[in-house]
Amino acid sequence: MLQVRAPVVAGMFYPGEGSALKGDIAAMLAAAKPTELIPKAIIAPHAGYIYSGPIAASAYAALAPLRERIRRVVLLGPVHRVWTAGLALPGVDAFDTPLGRVELDREAIRSLADLPQVETNPAAHAMEHSLEVQLPFLQAVLADFKLVPLAVGGASPRQVAEVLERLWGGPETLIVVSSDLSHYQPYALARQADAGTAEAILHLRSDLVGEMACGCHPINGLLVAAGHKGLKAHLLDLRNSGDTAGDRARVVGYGAFAFTEEPVS
Repeated sequence: MLQVRAPVVAGMFYPGEGSALKGDIAAMLAAAKPTELIPKAIIAPHAGYIYSGPIAASAYAALAPLRERIRRVVLLGPVHRVWTAGLALPGVDAFDTPLGRVELDREAIRSLADLPQVETNPAAHAMEHSLEVQLPFLQAVLADFKLVPLAVGGASPRQVAEVLERLWGGPETLIVVSSDLSHYQPYALARQADAGTAEAILHLRSDLVGEMACGCHPINGLLVAAGHKGLKAHLLDLRNSGDTAGDRARVVGYGAFAFTEEPVS
């Protein structure tokens, strides 16, 4: 029997009805600033769409030219509810969203079997929103893809990078890291903190901590892998909940980044 992870934050973080969800995503993508970058990897935030959706759309809009090319998405996000010491696979065959079903890439998952930092831990995924909220955007911008979803706990940058490099593939593979930035600071302080975090990411500094980004562990691993693979980081959008739908007394920061493969000179 096919094992499927059902959505748990549909109707809360994003619309639970398919047509409304599709319409909201289309509007956010249409409002995103155009870019000519062709990403190999992106970082996008994972809060409720009313807060972080426009910033996430800035990253996903860059994937439009890759709609037919990308066939596998390696999706990493931090755990918020159930801890894992390394990186956790969900132990299911597919993820459902209001926009339909996304099958997992079984062959790619089997290729990780010998890595000690990777475990199968359904509990780490069962109530986790950081990966789920990315899926409707991916379904909207890509034609047909399979998924490798990894919930990241305490994995080191080297451990995450080893997994990413194992799954790197070619132009058919996209890497997505889900992360918000600073949490619950006053607006002006958050802007200053997030600007510093963005600068660290742009310079591929793999020493981010949780106060800078809740997804610091998967981001740090991506930054190590990006350095190994010669990628260049680009800032697409940097805002916070005070810019979108919240008050400015205690805001959450959001950034959208693209990583491109630089031509060999």
